[in-house]
Amino acid sequence: GGGGSGSSGGAGAALACGMLPIADGSDLGGSLRNPGSFNNVVGLRPSPGRVTRAPTSQPWETLSVLGPMGRTVGDVALLLGAMAGPDSRDPISIAESPEKFHQPLERDFKGTKIAWSVDLGQFPVDKVVADTIGSCIEHFQELGCSVEQDHPDFTAAADIFNVLRANGFAASHAEELDKYRDLMKDTVIWNTEQGLKLSALDVSRAQTARGELFQRVHEFFERYDFLLLPVAQVPPFPIETDWVREINGKPMQNYIDWMMSCSLISLTERPALSVPCGFSPDGLPIGLQIVGPWHGELEVLQLGAAFEKLTRVGDNHPAVAM
Repeated sequence: GGGGSGSSGGAGAALACGMLPIADGSDLGGSLRNPGSFNNVVGLRPSPGRVTRAPTSQPWETLSVLGPMGRTVGDVALLLGAMAGPDSRDPISIAESPEKFHQPLERDFKGTKIAWSVDLGQFPVDKVVADTIGSCIEHFQELGCSVEQDHPDFTAAADIFNVLRANGFAASHAEELDKYRDLMKDTVIWNTEQGLKLSALDVSRAQTARGELFQRVHEFFERYDFLLLPVAQVPPFPIETDWVREINGKPMQNYIDWMMSCSLISLTERPALSVPCGFSPDGLPIGLQIVGPWHGELEVLQLGAAFEKLTRVGDNHPAVAM
């Protein structure tokens, strides 16, 4: 993770400095969204099944998804149109043609109902990030949206994510841990060991609680079309920092605690777009996260494109060091 802020950190940096036009990656707890935010580019976490992961040994696993990144929302839509589509090897594959992602993204947003939240009522957020997100809201009002501060009930969501993630790490890495422990990264060892401590009851309770969370989010989205929140809880940090140890004086218990603004959204099965929205006082990028309707990738891309056109924040690229 480090300075790149996720497993697609290299892709985000390469996009920002023009080494690549488009990039793809995976997102479990934020690895398509965080690097978008930290590099002033765009990243989309699609719905599970939109981009197939087949062939895979865990085809029903929905926390980790594959998706596109780009310098603009239009480029992300272009790549999604190439990556998406049904696959008979994939039991959760969405049976829709990806053609729709190649249509123009312009759309009228008058009367659209938007909820926004700084923290989902669950985690600390750096003041610089909170202020930047708050200052974006007027742009959605300019587009004709009605905007209210509100969020679904995410009680215990962090516990659900931590259990399911650890369970996944145990499934993937338990045998490696026996053979190659001395070659493995400390955070991977920690997450795998957390998984090995879980009982079957721990996992099934987390799955049940996730089902209840999904239902609460579903009911929330019967009142709103979109939910806006920060992508990252902190601005980009020095590459020497392996992970964020505290936010606003609140200690982070582990290396994924500082990413709850992304990881809790991963539990909801909804598409989430990271789009550039501003800069910290020292010029570091901050991203806005747009969470959309169930299977609503097109809708989040359309809203992201409208926001991008209005603000042009993503037009700022780093100077090339000579």
